[in-house]
Amino acid sequence: MRVRAVFSMSPPSLVGQLFTPEMLRELEALVQIDTGSVVSELDDAGRAALRDADLVLGGWGAPRIAVDDAPELRAVVYLGGVAATCLDEPARWAERGISAANARSINAIPVAEYALAMILLAGKDVFAAERSYRDRLALPDRSHELTSIGNYRRTIGIVGLSQIAQVLIELLRPFDLDVVVYSPSLTRARADALGVRMATLDGVMAGSDVVSLHQAVTPATVGQIDARLLASMRDGATLLNTARGAVIDQDALVRELRTGRIRAILDVTEPEPLPPTSELWQLPNVTLTPHLAGSIGTELHRMGANAVAEVRRFVAGEPFAHPESIGGGAR
Repeated sequence: MRVRAVFSMSPPSLVGQLFTPEMLRELEALVQIDTGSVVSELDDAGRAALRDADLVLGGWGAPRIAVDDAPELRAVVYLGGVAATCLDEPARWAERGISAANARSINAIPVAEYALAMILLAGKDVFAAERSYRDRLALPDRSHELTSIGNYRRTIGIVGLSQIAQVLIELLRPFDLDVVVYSPSLTRARADALGVRMATLDGVMAGSDVVSLHQAVTPATVGQIDARLLASMRDGATLLNTARGAVIDQDALVRELRTGRIRAILDVTEPEPLPPTSELWQLPNVTLTPHLAGSIGTELHRMGANAVAEVRRFVAGEPFAHPESIGGGAR
């Protein structure tokens, strides 16, 4: 009997953003699925669709599925970071022996690509140069005004060793850059394998030309990048945040940025969006982007392609490439 699969996400239009028509046709060939039907809430229709499902293809906004809602469910392929977010009482699902896959490592790719681009642009001081060029309507004096910019032998500091940070380290490898990393989990052997230098958080902040933040938000990291660390940054250094706004003491950052001594590139803030009165909108040494580093637009198709590949493995009786232990997080 063919595997019976169901989409579960909200809004239902996400299916069309994540999967190309070719991907949907492949899914129809692999499993029994109505690609025009999406469980976006656990009403009578949603529960009826889940009742006989062997496999759920879950996405953002998926309702939390209880064990009794889907008695035949054997697996979840989630197109986001944590598959357990679409399961009610994950411990009960773990007892049932459900298997799961997520796309956390897939979504790491565009975030790391964004960080790489911003690091290289920061090294060339592109954003300030662009504003100056517009204001002056004239070329700068390269022999006197641009002598301190460039990416050769710059020091790039990375805070946190998330999957995104690890992809970024690989992307930085071809460049003539010195990469230094702080993470409580980083060992000397791991640093050597990654080709990076270990440092304390103080060392990364004070010794880097660009500091890229990749730590998770935990009680220990909320406000971790505080006034003291910001004041220790080199003159002309850039702080890049693609993690979460909460890891920076934002008031302290504004105070430091007012001096014009450092720069910031912020794809995330606290809150999002910033209130209209926030100085971050106006400060000339700040570049704000609207939380677009993660998968967006055509990049969503990479997540769809990954989900199709995981379904292919499930149907063939093979283990998932990106498994998640329900109740224990991603392995």
